[in-house]
Amino acid sequence: MTTLAWIIIATVVLPLTYFAWSLVTLDRGGALAVQSNLARGFNLGAASSAQRPPVLLGISKRLTPGSYEAKLDRWLSMAGRPTSMPLAKLIVAKPLLAFAGAVAGILLLANSFTSTNIALAVFITSLSYFLPDLLVYNKGIKRQEAIELELPNTLDQMLISVEAGLGFESAMARAGSSGDGPLAQELMRTLQDIQVGRPRQEAYEALADRSSVPDLRGFVRAVIQADKYGIGIAKVLRTQAKDARVKRRQRAEEKAMKLPVKVLFPLIFFIFPVLFIVLLGPAAINIIEALS
Repeated sequence: MTTLAWIIIATVVLPLTYFAWSLVTLDRGGALAVQSNLARGFNLGAASSAQRPPVLLGISKRLTPGSYEAKLDRWLSMAGRPTSMPLAKLIVAKPLLAFAGAVAGILLLANSFTSTNIALAVFITSLSYFLPDLLVYNKGIKRQEAIELELPNTLDQMLISVEAGLGFESAMARAGSSGDGPLAQELMRTLQDIQVGRPRQEAYEALADRSSVPDLRGFVRAVIQADKYGIGIAKVLRTQAKDARVKRRQRAEEKAMKLPVKVLFPLIFFIFPVLFIVLLGPAAINIIEALS
């Protein structure tokens, strides 16, 4: 790209993208809720107009399929719904980022219209559009891995609390208040759902739906069945905690067995060539000098 194209990107595209991003990141949900509460009972028309979504959000929702929006919402749920990345922000940001990538691709093609630049422009536009998806999905995967690691210890703590005489929900509250990881947050959210009047079974099922960890899903199903058929919760917790510890040990052994295979490729392509150069280099130089 020419210097002029880079100057245009730096002075026009990037500031516009940052300005649009800053507008999207504003806490419009809280502001609209405050306006609605203040206007309630005084001016119904003003309250209804305050609840209207922004124009940019409406246009972005029309451009985004419903199934794709549901998938984004699912990924956000797995990621713990971070406050910096709400669903409305993602829906608005994706077309804006794609537009910025398309402008950068057009400037690239204006410099040199070749097949390589065409492919690069398409790649930049696609990457810009799916970049928020990658960030949310990566955050969700890391969060689910943390939940999987915390589950055996949390179940042991809940088992100790139940055997000491606490109820199941009190044990959940103790484990959630003493922990600071994503699993503790999910337990506290489940207890909050129960406290606001949500049925216990629906709250447990919502906990399983917000996670993709098979062990946590199995634990929730066992708790629901125990609550339904009157099975002792201490027995269920003891069995689930034992299975979780065994599975965690098996996963660690599996990773340890895969480690030599993963180390093999860097060893062949990066370490062995340098080692051969260091060991055989002087001998090769001596042979060449002797032959010459």
